[in-house]
Amino acid sequence: MAKSLDDILNDDEFGLLDAKVQKAEIKTDEDRLIESFEEINDFFEKNNREPKQASMSEYALFSRLKEFKANETRKAFLKTFDRYNLLGKIETKIESLEDILNDDDLGLLDNGGDTSIFEFKHTPKSGSRDKADYVAQRQSMSEAEFARYDLMFKQVHRELKEGTRKFLEFKNAEDNLQEGNFYLVDGLLCYLKISKAEKVLRENKSGDRMRLEGRTVTIFENATISNMLFRSLGKAIHKNGKLITNPDGNIEKQLFENAGIVKEEDKESGWIYILKSKSENKEIQSIPNLYKIGFSKLPVKERIKSAKKEATYLFADVDIVDSFACYNMNIHQFENLIHRFFAASCLNIDLYDKQGNRYIPREWFSIPLEEINTALDLLINGNIIHYKYDVAKKQVVLK
Repeated sequence: MAKSLDDILNDDEFGLLDAKVQKAEIKTDEDRLIESFEEINDFFEKNNREPKQASMSEYALFSRLKEFKANETRKAFLKTFDRYNLLGKIETKIESLEDILNDDDLGLLDNGGDTSIFEFKHTPKSGSRDKADYVAQRQSMSEAEFARYDLMFKQVHRELKEGTRKFLEFKNAEDNLQEGNFYLVDGLLCYLKISKAEKVLRENKSGDRMRLEGRTVTIFENATISNMLFRSLGKAIHKNGKLITNPDGNIEKQLFENAGIVKEEDKESGWIYILKSKSENKEIQSIPNLYKIGFSKLPVKERIKSAKKEATYLFADVDIVDSFACYNMNIHQFENLIHRFFAASCLNIDLYDKQGNRYIPREWFSIPLEEINTALDLLINGNIIHYKYDVAKKQVVLK
């Protein structure tokens, strides 16, 4: 008797036809919100008390719990997970997850794709502000990209605990929001890596005034990066954050020693740096992706103090794009290698000082910043000999 298809499928003694569907673990916005609250639960479980404002090491959790308590929709959502009644009495009833997401000033719950939370539903739809032209979203960083910053954040936490850094009130963004500094916002440490803010004249009913506006590159200790507006970041820190003071001494040296990357006996060679010119020379301004790659035995901020007077800095002030402390390095070998690697894109321009003396500046290259970082990584790990820079493609490629 011939078997039907059902008979064949049901007679699978060894389970050969079983299909096991593998499901990828994707964290939802709800998961991330719950995880952030569970850290506070864990703290209470270990210490039998809430985190304190007075303790430097506990301030981040204290600030986060304070924000949850003040936000009725988030509080209502998290109440189910509140094992120790940390959130107190619920005053409002949650109606939807959208209510929770709508109060996310910093985009902590951004998933990188859905921008529906930025749609205004209760404001007039008129004029040029019908829809935002650009939305700054937080994006996840890879483990390799974040590794360097992870060490920095851990060092800052240690220094806060030891008292070499302190929390201060954040008041004036134009004075206190600066590149290279750390801040606390909504319970998270953040590092202002780059600020592209510039003075802009704004018209107001009370009178025109100049103010700083532009975008930033801001890195958060939960391995996310954002290009949020300078003023938005300042507003967020002012609303629910703190300024973190800089410590005495060399933070980078302490950072690497504590991470085990260098030892006390290692010799500090100096700093690799990447600079961007602020020259008003039209010819220089017209050159895209123009960066200076160099090496200094002095701290970079000290080295560039007299940039306006030096031909090597194009007789103009410069912005520090990035800098890296170096140990046990042959500085001349480094400079020769990196300059030879990018030789085809070296700046070729004549400059003259006020006395008419001619200078041909070196160490300036027209190269995308990401390609410079790629080359530096390859130089450090010794693999740069297998690569070259393709001027036409503007990329570092295999030979």
